[in-house]
Amino acid sequence: MSGLTNGRRPRTGHDWKLLKEACTALLPRVPELVDLHLRQLGEHSSVYGSVLPYDVQWREAEEAMRIGIEAISAPRASPRRDLEYAEEAGRRRAQQGLPLDLLVHSYRNAGYLVWDSLLEGTAGKDPEKLAVLMRSATMVWSAVDAQAAVASDAYRATELELRRRTDEQLQALLDALLEGRSAPGLAARAAAGLDLPEHGPYAVIVLRAERRDGREAFHRQIQRAGFRFIWRMRTDCEVGVVALGADEGLDGLARLLDGRCPGPGGISPVVAGLAELGHARRLAELALRTCPADATGIVRLDQRMPTALVVSQPELAGRLVSEVLGEVLALEPADRAVLLETLDAWLACEGSAGRAAGRLYCHRNTVFNRLRRLEQLTSRSLARPRDLVEVSLAVEAHRLAQRQVTH
Repeated sequence: MSGLTNGRRPRTGHDWKLLKEACTALLPRVPELVDLHLRQLGEHSSVYGSVLPYDVQWREAEEAMRIGIEAISAPRASPRRDLEYAEEAGRRRAQQGLPLDLLVHSYRNAGYLVWDSLLEGTAGKDPEKLAVLMRSATMVWSAVDAQAAVASDAYRATELELRRRTDEQLQALLDALLEGRSAPGLAARAAAGLDLPEHGPYAVIVLRAERRDGREAFHRQIQRAGFRFIWRMRTDCEVGVVALGADEGLDGLARLLDGRCPGPGGISPVVAGLAELGHARRLAELALRTCPADATGIVRLDQRMPTALVVSQPELAGRLVSEVLGEVLALEPADRAVLLETLDAWLACEGSAGRAAGRLYCHRNTVFNRLRRLEQLTSRSLARPRDLVEVSLAVEAHRLAQRQVTH
């Protein structure tokens, strides 16, 4: 698990010679020390045994301890094999998932064992050699600290790299789901990596990327029990995957987003699992396309179906505008705007001319006159449901086309 190194050499050649003799005499006892080392580690924590098989632990600990003992009395110009080994060990332990505190503990434990064994061996029975060891104590423990520090630094660097790779892998899985890719086990792997249920109610939110003011703040504001959000920033939009709680639906999600989430944005219908996120994303994007360029709200596709139909069929929408509104659009802009504004008010007031007149600050007969003129120009009767649908869709298609031009 660890080794010792020469943080600084003994002050005299005589001291170095005596220290080398003590270390050489200790080398045959390394297997015994390794057995004791691993037993003490297992008593300290069962995690050691769960990370590596015993034989692998024993082999690595034996190599580390031997390198450390040899390094104590190595010549000053010798390569620092102990620190090289500590760096490699730190990387390995991070990859294997051993907690950092247990890695450091293993170095401390091995250091105590080697130090105690040196004192108890031949050096401990010879006052002169004992004095040399005591003069070397600070150097030896500084070396143990140096090894633990090198191993810890390598551990942390490897851990950061592994976390970065893991994050990239999880983002790639999420992107694959949002793009609607089909691969065996994709949803299950994403569920395990993202800690999300593979099956269950989900919705997708798509926000225009140009509205990012307060983005971090809104992420914090919309965290609430019953919803789990995962966000992905793309070039032209920000996509949110929402795991809906059993008691929550689109109504609750829309209320949560209202006033907290920077629009415009679109919300998909509910889908039954991670495998359907690609379909949900496309529907959320369709909902977003129904928003005006200057919109600030979040809209639900299930409440924008007529407009979404128009948006999804631009060629047919253009033909509808031409056939239904051709003569209306040929009017002077001010005249045309009055007729379309009156139709909007009348529809918003559920066909009540009186209420529409109040909204438009005019007489109800004026509303009737404008609507009759609109009927004449479109050759449609607003009293016939099919004609009313055609006129309404044509107006919506025209406005969407105008928004795209201005945007």
